[in-house]
Amino acid sequence: MDSLLIREIKVKNIITKSNLPVCEYSVNPYVGCTHSCQYCYASFMKRFTGHTEPWGEFLDVKTWPEIKNPEKYAGRELFIGSVTDPYLPQEETYGRTRALLMQLRGSGAKISIATKSDLVLRDLDLIKSFPDARVSWSVNTLDEGFKSDTDRAVSIDRRLAAMETFYRAGVRTTCFVSPIFPGITDTEAIIRRVKNQCNLIWLENLNLRGSYKAAVMKYIVSSRPHLLPLYSEIYCDGKLSYWEELNVKLEACAAEIGLDYVTNDDSMKRPFSAPPVIVNYFYHERIKKSARKNGGNHV
Repeated sequence: MDSLLIREIKVKNIITKSNLPVCEYSVNPYVGCTHSCQYCYASFMKRFTGHTEPWGEFLDVKTWPEIKNPEKYAGRELFIGSVTDPYLPQEETYGRTRALLMQLRGSGAKISIATKSDLVLRDLDLIKSFPDARVSWSVNTLDEGFKSDTDRAVSIDRRLAAMETFYRAGVRTTCFVSPIFPGITDTEAIIRRVKNQCNLIWLENLNLRGSYKAAVMKYIVSSRPHLLPLYSEIYCDGKLSYWEELNVKLEACAAEIGLDYVTNDDSMKRPFSAPPVIVNYFYHERIKKSARKNGGNHV
């Protein structure tokens, strides 16, 4: 990525209070994300950065003062990577995520890490030292061609191998099947592929809003034109039948292979050795709002 702009910025505090339901604090060692996912919800961050470059073509590397009294985060939930990937390729050079973990080591903080990378393997022993650590990998396809069409992150095979390594090492792992692309993502195949190497399987539908809606629809028109009627039905008319039918299908799949299927509950109370639970996080209301906001106009 020859056009990538990288700059170092100083911030007063790397840990901020969060309104996310899965954590009390969010931590993002970088601003921007060089995976350049066409469907990236975090692209909204660009309007707070002063960057004119397209999302995916800039990266701000954060530096911060040493975390004072890290023990105050004992028992608190810290989510690392809410609007960036903490293990971008540039992490190998700048090591900001590793620096963060070193500063928090021994504090008793509970950490959750979200990534699309296998660079996280570098910090396996360090991550294992945290109580109830959890690492999630985004996997929304087993088709490497589709993956390459929509993001620059490492291959699906490398993500799945990293997930299995963490799981075998006793670290709680999550397969985040997100975003589910209607007519493209084979969610059932992913579930069957990962059911023996993770503790949770999260499901989240593709939500199209903001600047990336046009990018995704352009991809559908150019590469998957046969799906345009379906995408117009969902994302312009706000119809829910696709998701309702998928929900029924996946619930049946879960029953067939002996997994629990729940809605909006990512409890970590189950024993590590228990089979993973499938958690449906379909946000139908957001689809309807997106359709209303866009006046129901077809693309």
